[in-house]
Amino acid sequence: MAIDGKTELYGIIGNPVRHSLSPVMHNAGFADLAMNRAYVPLEVKNIKEGLTGLRALGFRGVSVTVPHKEAVIPFLDDIDPVAEKIGAVNTLVFQPRQGGQVHVHGLNTDWLGANTALAEKVSLAGSRILVIGAGGSAKAVGFGLIEAGAEVIIANRTAESGKALADLLGCTFIPLAEVTNVSADVLINTTSVGMEPDNEGIAVPPSLLPGFSVVMDIVYAPLETRLLREARAAGCQTIDGLAMLLYQGIAQFETWTGKKAPQDVMRLALEEELQRRAA
Repeated sequence: MAIDGKTELYGIIGNPVRHSLSPVMHNAGFADLAMNRAYVPLEVKNIKEGLTGLRALGFRGVSVTVPHKEAVIPFLDDIDPVAEKIGAVNTLVFQPRQGGQVHVHGLNTDWLGANTALAEKVSLAGSRILVIGAGGSAKAVGFGLIEAGAEVIIANRTAESGKALADLLGCTFIPLAEVTNVSADVLINTTSVGMEPDNEGIAVPPSLLPGFSVVMDIVYAPLETRLLREARAAGCQTIDGLAMLLYQGIAQFETWTGKKAPQDVMRLALEEELQRRAA
């Protein structure tokens, strides 16, 4: 893809951000549709100053990752009602206005990514789903599940944050140590347990896994975490971390371009990049 004076700019802001897989995913999509667009990683420490720079440089769309998903909200011109309920934004749309002004709209596609990935394996409405963790990802995932009609249970090692999230979502909280007493259809790990370099970490005891029909892990490095490996051995259907990343990215891509995203091309780009990094 040739970059020239007409190339539209997109990117991802966070700190750190150099590890992100989003650039390979979005650039593969742009190239497949022959769009003169480029997506770059941008390490931003001060979100207010960073957003001012993005406006001035003519960016058209930006992904937002940690630690800015909540911090960016006060500096937006408006926010999607769903993102406002979640209290976090992962997608920005820059809209040039008359007089050189740039309007910035924030939304959240994380919950869409999780719901889409899960809906391929299970009917969400009426399902009982155990979510491990109470951070930003758990918040978005839990909100999306409740919106889809699922019964959600939050389990977390730290009771204070776990209870706070459960109260916010209007669902049940249990201490992580008590998950042995829970019966559910689906288990979702939203923590970093099992992420490289702690590849042998696992969020729940393996002996519990036969009780779930579907097990999902949002960790994608490694692609098959110990949790997913043990779950597959126990006869569960599994969903890897690339699924949520891919589907939230597809929602971003289609929001920015108004075109149907080339899903297979974007998934392949993610898989190839993971293989390259592991080599």
